[in-house]
Amino acid sequence: MEQAQLKNIIEAILLTADQPMEMRKLEALFEADEEQRPSQDNILQALQDLQSDYEGRGIELKEVASGYRMQVEPSNAPWVSRMWEEKAPRYSRALLETLVLIAYRQPITRGEIEEIRGVSVSSHIVKTLTEREWVRVLGHKDVPGRPSMYGTTRDFLDYFNLKSLDELPSLADVTDLDKLHPELALEQEVPAEEGDKAPDASETSETSETSETSEISETSETSEISSENEAKSLENESTSENAADTDEPVDNENQKAPLVD
Repeated sequence: MEQAQLKNIIEAILLTADQPMEMRKLEALFEADEEQRPSQDNILQALQDLQSDYEGRGIELKEVASGYRMQVEPSNAPWVSRMWEEKAPRYSRALLETLVLIAYRQPITRGEIEEIRGVSVSSHIVKTLTEREWVRVLGHKDVPGRPSMYGTTRDFLDYFNLKSLDELPSLADVTDLDKLHPELALEQEVPAEEGDKAPDASETSETSETSETSEISETSETSEISSENEAKSLENESTSENAADTDEPVDNENQKAPLVD
């Protein structure tokens, strides 16, 4: 098979594929062509030629963790995204901070993430990351309780246009999460509850009412204790005065004579 024909075939395959194509999958598509089966080097050369052909154009051939794919050149993404009415998903800063810690410190446990961030990690965040298949459980740490250790997946690398973790930007470059990935519009972080989910408005209101009730109850109890102490003090003073009166001499004139049988 001529190299020009091979390049056209691979271009057509990548344009119609709904997922990245790794070298093994590309080679499998030519297994039926026993006489004209291209070698791996020929396929790789065709891919490199295509990458050169698409430089400076609206689309590009990109190698990510799962293989090769045709995609929109990032600078053109804002206009292409207007073709779809649905809005891009929005993620909280807490979720992105958790994802960054997992990506740079993996394998890492939930407790270690909480220790670094200084706040609890909502189970909703972990659920979102696992449902998006950005994060998975790599194993369990050999400590009491055997907590799960989390790490990133190939889907995470594919989404962020990375071939491997070595292509992650340095931590100094991701101090501003707003610039980490522009399409990940950040929502204002909602403080996570110590339990398994973030509190909603009603729970916050109930917490506030409970706090106020607790404060009123404590104030009331303090007032009652103070009143009891004052009452006891007055009672002691009264008892002391009665004792003093008893110690005074008795008036003999008013004292009745004892009865004689």
